[in-house]
Amino acid sequence: MVFTSGGTESDNLAILGVVRRGSAQGKHVVTTSIEHPAVLASCEQAEREGAEVTWVSPRSNGVVHAADVRAALRGNTVLVSVMHANNETGAVQQVAEIAATARELGILVHSDGVQAAGKPRVGVAELGVDLYSISGHKLNAPKGIGALYVRQGVKLQAQMFGGRHERERRAGTENVPSAVALGAAAAWHLAHGDAECGRLAALRDRLEAGILARVPGVRVNGAGAARLPNTSNLRFDGIEGEALVIALDLAGFAVSTGAACSSGAVQPSHVLTAMGLTAAEARSSLRFSLGLGNDEAQVDALVAAVEAAVARLRRLSPVYSHAG
Repeated sequence: MVFTSGGTESDNLAILGVVRRGSAQGKHVVTTSIEHPAVLASCEQAEREGAEVTWVSPRSNGVVHAADVRAALRGNTVLVSVMHANNETGAVQQVAEIAATARELGILVHSDGVQAAGKPRVGVAELGVDLYSISGHKLNAPKGIGALYVRQGVKLQAQMFGGRHERERRAGTENVPSAVALGAAAAWHLAHGDAECGRLAALRDRLEAGILARVPGVRVNGAGAARLPNTSNLRFDGIEGEALVIALDLAGFAVSTGAACSSGAVQPSHVLTAMGLTAAEARSSLRFSLGLGNDEAQVDALVAAVEAAVARLRRLSPVYSHAG
């Protein structure tokens, strides 16, 4: 385990640490088109340094199939990087199946587990991955701490230089207090995570059922796929997502039109368009995330706020009126 500053650094160390061993020239990486920007940007940097990257698309439910990844593998493939669960839709990916295929061919497998860690319990041995990224704040630890699981025997080229910290894989004085907090958070999830996942799943289902029952023209992006218990992505016909975000913010609720790290982006979600949604459909979609501090009363209040906000925005929308 290598302690890092968070999921972004963990992803960078995993991907570039493998690709840059020796020269990147002529090496091949397989990833997906729905990854977090930390993975996408790392793979793009690997391309600039001479590596080839294949971007595998998901099916319409947001899941990248293991067969599609297998078809992308080559004789010079050195790494497969597939997220454990998507940060926008919550769709759980077929990591174990993908890893089994790659391991047969001697190809290393990295998984960005930032969104999935603790929801549900993660076993890197069961997943069969060589590298696994986590971030503390997703486990209710402080921001600014993360970790990269590195299977014994896997060699990485360091991306930071200086001292011989972390077995020469990451130079710099470790953030010991935050690392201790990350360990405490992980211990809490080991003891209570299963119950908390069940509670969050019930809240998510209550949220979706309430909105679908009270607001017409709503669809669940990723419906039918195995999903994380705390994440829901809903599409509202005839609505500009940013307008609904603002309306709900004024009502006291924090939601987003995509990944939190992409707030302010003018482009539609790359995850949703990769799933086959049009740009307009992607822009009409919102992500709802639930956590330790949420309860049924808050969910019910959110449903009511969504109903009121959508009705008001649709009355003002000539596009929706025309469609109606």
